[in-house]
Amino acid sequence: MGPQLGPINLFGEGSQEAKGEQARMSSIVGALAIADLVKTSLGPKGMDKILQSSSRGGAVSVTNDGATILKSVLIDNPAAKVLIDISKVQDDEVGDGTTSVCVLAGELLRQAAELIEKKMHPQVVIAGYRLARDAALKALRAAATDHSANPEAFRQDLLNIAMTTLSSKVLSQDKAHFAEIAVDAVMKLRGSTNLDQIQIIKRIGGTLKDSYLDPDGFLLDKKIGVGCPKRMTNCKVLVANTPMDTDKVKIYGSKVKVDSVAKVAEIEQAEKQKMLDKVDAIIGHGCNVFINRQLIYNLPEGRLADAGIMSIEHADFDGTERLSLVLAGDIVSTFDTPEAVRGCTPIPGGGAGGTVGCAYSGVHV
Repeated sequence: MGPQLGPINLFGEGSQEAKGEQARMSSIVGALAIADLVKTSLGPKGMDKILQSSSRGGAVSVTNDGATILKSVLIDNPAAKVLIDISKVQDDEVGDGTTSVCVLAGELLRQAAELIEKKMHPQVVIAGYRLARDAALKALRAAATDHSANPEAFRQDLLNIAMTTLSSKVLSQDKAHFAEIAVDAVMKLRGSTNLDQIQIIKRIGGTLKDSYLDPDGFLLDKKIGVGCPKRMTNCKVLVANTPMDTDKVKIYGSKVKVDSVAKVAEIEQAEKQKMLDKVDAIIGHGCNVFINRQLIYNLPEGRLADAGIMSIEHADFDGTERLSLVLAGDIVSTFDTPEAVRGCTPIPGGGAGGTVGCAYSGVHV
């Protein structure tokens, strides 16, 4: 007979293994601990939690949002992690009810633990829960009302839902105002479920009631370039993501040897001429508003201003994506497509706290 092989340890040092009843009860206890943690913050009378970070200099935050609380908790229990993942999915898909799903799941587990202690098999408990789910769905469908054919009643239903959601948030005192904003924004999507199309710009200063929804346009949180027109009507917009800062020599990881200072000047002049050619191509598109995702240095900015073109640099990626969406255009990096130019009416806009951005009216929102 050959040599016998010794036992192989599949677990790392310090690992523990739990089986059967011990593993089941450990999972239930961990999930119940998470449910009990957020239970007291449920509903409009729920209490706030004070969270102190251990990695950001001890930063303190006060919240009663279930998703925020659960994201801040360090958990090593696998069942508790599943409960936290359920809350995250609820937050991503619905945006509300993060605390409710944890409390509901926790109570289902609590009742299941009592049944298991009475020697009932877990599969029997699960089968009973599925029957209860079907009965609950049947009762909800029987009690549901459909006002989609009546725009006024449908809008009122949305307002009621929004105000109910905001009743347990910090905005509860101004829930009617923010419910109007939320419903108007969702109605502008015309049935689309892509909430990324709704842009939220936050500003320090002012009051909650200063918040507003632009009635027919788009807000870009950037200032207009120096020397450029501050207001323009019947304009054509070109949205780009192209480097406009190469009017200076930029050479990394290599060396250029020249025999005179004049040669250096020739290299710099070639770089500038290359940039001016790109600016001339932009001007040749016939646009009078140029928005770039990247920086615009002084040389191209001055040339654009001399041509009467309003330029905006370093626009955030989400802003340019949404602007190209509402203009039904594309973000270009080369300038061989004049059809990429789109029309709207940009005007200078103000905001809460005395900040300034750019407002675009007449766009397809």
